[in-house]
Amino acid sequence: QVQLVESGGGLVQAGGSLRLSCAAAGRTFRSYGMGWFRQAPGKEREFVSFITSSGAYTYYEDSVKGRFTISRDNAKNTLYLQMNTLKPEDTAVYYCAVKRDYSGSYTLVGSFGSWGQGTQVTVSS
Repeated sequence: QVQLVESGGGLVQAGGSLRLSCAAAGRTFRSYGMGWFRQAPGKEREFVSFITSSGAYTYYEDSVKGRFTISRDNAKNTLYLQMNTLKPEDTAVYYCAVKRDYSGSYTLVGSFGSWGQGTQVTVSS
């Protein structure tokens, strides 16, 4: 099992930047693909980004392409999400998650087996 703790959220003006971190406790961190999801007030949790276990491949939801960058440092057991040119519609609680082996699409909440507690990102206009 992998335990996850997100950090780095906060309040920022539109156009600003934040870097989220997800610290993982577990000897098998390097074996898992990792994702970032977000949930805005009154809305369902949605896919943001995904990175494969080695970090060789990354994927993004269309609205964040060119603005967000997912990365990982397996030696530090840490996942990152660099968020630039933030918009008010990016406001949400952001969660990191571990993809299950032999599960479905990385865009689906049900494909992930472990979740962090979330970190709040608020973007003002």
